[in-house]
Amino acid sequence: MSNKKLLERITINPNICHGKPCLRGLRYPVEFILELLSSGMTIEEILEDYDDLERDDILAALQFATIVHQ
Repeated sequence: MSNKKLLERITINPNICHGKPCLRGLRYPVEFILELLSSGMTIEEILEDYDDLERDDILAALQFATIVHQ
């Protein structure tokens, strides 16, 4: 999936998680996914624990982080 398509998975809605960037309008802030990864969880472990997430959601969170911190 292209970087542009990945970033389309990131949504910002003031009514969801106080307007923090989230994945596909779900209540999973990008920040939360990054915290899971930085704690040592693998993508596969995250997907096992959170059934409604997809691999591309995790990749989108990583892509978003690289753009925000440039």
